[in-house]
Amino acid sequence: METKEEIIKKLFEKGILLNKELLDNSSEATLTEMLDNAASENDILVLNDDYLSFSSEQKTLVDWHEIDRYRVEVEKERNEKLYQTELQSLREIKLKTPAISTSSTAPLTPTPPTEEYFNITSDATDANYNYSDSTLLSGIEKSKMIHTPPETRFPEVHTFSSLETELQDGAASVSLNIKNEDSYSIISDSKDEAEAAELSAHLLIHSEHKLDVVYTFSIEPQKFSPAHFTSIFISRYNFLEKILRQRSELQGTIAIGRLLKKKEKEKVSIIGLVENISLTKNGNLIVTLEDLTGKISVIISKNRADIFAMAKDLVFDEVVGLSGTFQDKIIFAEEFFWPDVPETNEMKKGDLEEYAIFLSDVHVGSSLFLKEEFNKFLQWINCLVGNEQQREIASKVKYVIISGDLVDGVGIYPGQEKELEIKDIVGQYAEFANLIKKIPSDKQIVLCAGNHDVTHIAEPQTLFYKEFAPALYELPNVTMVSNPAMINIGKSKTFSGLDVLMYHGFSFDYYVANVESIRNGGGYHRADLIMKFLLKRRHLAPSFKSTPYVPGYKDDPLLIRKIPDIMVSGHIHYCSVANYKGVTLICGSCWQAKTTFQEKLGHDPEPARVPLVNLKTRQVKILNFN
Repeated sequence: METKEEIIKKLFEKGILLNKELLDNSSEATLTEMLDNAASENDILVLNDDYLSFSSEQKTLVDWHEIDRYRVEVEKERNEKLYQTELQSLREIKLKTPAISTSSTAPLTPTPPTEEYFNITSDATDANYNYSDSTLLSGIEKSKMIHTPPETRFPEVHTFSSLETELQDGAASVSLNIKNEDSYSIISDSKDEAEAAELSAHLLIHSEHKLDVVYTFSIEPQKFSPAHFTSIFISRYNFLEKILRQRSELQGTIAIGRLLKKKEKEKVSIIGLVENISLTKNGNLIVTLEDLTGKISVIISKNRADIFAMAKDLVFDEVVGLSGTFQDKIIFAEEFFWPDVPETNEMKKGDLEEYAIFLSDVHVGSSLFLKEEFNKFLQWINCLVGNEQQREIASKVKYVIISGDLVDGVGIYPGQEKELEIKDIVGQYAEFANLIKKIPSDKQIVLCAGNHDVTHIAEPQTLFYKEFAPALYELPNVTMVSNPAMINIGKSKTFSGLDVLMYHGFSFDYYVANVESIRNGGGYHRADLIMKFLLKRRHLAPSFKSTPYVPGYKDDPLLIRKIPDIMVSGHIHYCSVANYKGVTLICGSCWQAKTTFQEKLGHDPEPARVPLVNLKTRQVKILNFN
């Protein structure tokens, strides 16, 4: 029989700490049983009585990090009601034996000649800002137009860039009567080859269909150490410092260690990683910045309203530059600088009129999956419905890009079991494959994973596990990439193609909750604000705790090393389109009605929207199949 000390050591090696009360009240035999039961729960942080009951029964799928978060809230609030409610919910999630589902969607046939509608909407900044477009009104009664002024959604006045104005002018919000018809008929050139070569990535394909994978991530199982995490942060700092040093305002940047040796008052510029953010009793901000040589405190006065507002959007671990006055080993900040997208970034346009469409969060397997709406989309993409112009657009769609959460998964959130129609993961992927088989084979389909998909949740998420999603690997026109990844579309002999950065967006929740300008600017309804925030910092998850990380890469894999032409995401179930310095920002919609979990969190999904990009004009429209 192992001693308590030996068992505690083994649990500690697994990253599990024992609650003191549990340790004092347990025998060596009980502790040995704990060790065996905890072996299958890889992310327990502190083992207590509640956690032990779950692991010993082996009847539940538990997100231990989520439970730990509730436990921390209990300690802060001294109120166990929410914690006990969540524990009770988790006890209702039962594991099922996998069985392949034989369910299928409705056949892909024209609908009966009854009135159905789908809206084509285009928007400069947000999918809810609707404008009229006379070019699409041919044969359509003006009385069917829907007009929702921007101020009815968000009263704040937005400044549109040139592309956003162009999108406004060419937008539409038109309800169209679908009439049935009797018949229907690449590595891209890098902006900086040296930077591209630094990526820990693997080229997958060269395709005659003008689809190339610029980079995608894969990793072999290995034992991680603190050195892996250190390497991530050092590579992040070095890359972003190199970008920031190119700014004229930061040409005279000094290392923090050297600055701290100075005694006289002077104007200085530094580049550092945000280690800590706090508020003084007088309402000023104190930010601790660090580089490879040391740390220094920076004070941002509340009396400087412009810079104070910018500083309030700082998040832990991001890399920024600043200028200010150095005195008594403290810097009084006067201006901040971010790596950002250059103002000179070119908006590229293709030489052929072809289209790419962007979907996300399909959630096949959920009882709330919108089968009817998705079938309408399949009818349109097969040129079965719509007027002549709409069918012509469908025929010119060459790329279908789906940014994660293909299926609803199993055990993802408390009570999910009650909302699943297909209760095993293999069956969910088989059904998803049956659906996308109905997309014409001349269209290239690109898939990446999301937090509901069957791969590790830590990012970068690698390809879908083949043992659980074999049907995906049998589709000839499907390319699978990691999350995140970059692909190149529309390449020709005379055009280098458009780089598309795919990222599901699991980190978005953190920035909605913690960045005041995003939260007050519309929150989950404004994915474009989140994507602008990340592009400005040239990182998909600048705060380390905003998403789980796989640390085993030489360089930080979530850095935005190469500026994309299109950045596409999903996750928040709300469609948004915008432009930022020549980068088209697209957040896909979803194909799932509101879940009870979303209702509890106050989420308001906007389902069945499909953003569509004309690669020749870069004009964006949003198709509404709801």
